[in-house]
Amino acid sequence: EVLRHNVKSKYMEVALEPQKGFHFHIGRPLAAMLGYEPKDMDWLPESTVESFAGTGNPFSMGALPPGAVVLDIGCGAGSDSLLAARQVGPSGRVIALDMTEAMLEKARRGAVALGLSNVEVRQGYAENLPVESGVIDVVISNGAINLCPDKAAVMKEVYRILRPGGRFQIADIVVHKEVPQEAKDDINLWSG
Repeated sequence: EVLRHNVKSKYMEVALEPQKGFHFHIGRPLAAMLGYEPKDMDWLPESTVESFAGTGNPFSMGALPPGAVVLDIGCGAGSDSLLAARQVGPSGRVIALDMTEAMLEKARRGAVALGLSNVEVRQGYAENLPVESGVIDVVISNGAINLCPDKAAVMKEVYRILRPGGRFQIADIVVHKEVPQEAKDDINLWSG
């Protein structure tokens, strides 16, 4: 609970005070570093882009098929969710999931500003996805799973909700060396 509280607090700040500055990159400069097309970021509302925070680009693994049902785990302000909604088109659907209400509100406002009726915003946790089993074609996530202490539970949930033949397009942090226990216990390292 302490971890969740700290992560929520940090990303509430990113949502409400993106100009504040953080020890990690956010916004348009981060999107450029991660290989997002400027025209895609220009299409999004500025209030969405200013709070963009991620670790990669889940679309670098391929475009989403028209008509697909997509879940965005840790959607944040909604940049990837809104881009996904454009890719899947009106016959598709995107569920934007986050645990931070301030970020979810930005995602909601972004969908409304773009006139997207195929985006549903839900509050929840990656370890216990509020989604029926076997209904998702593609799961995307950008820098959220590294913030979850029980990654095995997240992967079980992803497997549970994916349809047979579904896919998982994740951009996240991978550590190749054992993390010392004192680092695991440092709540500030978990919350960005």
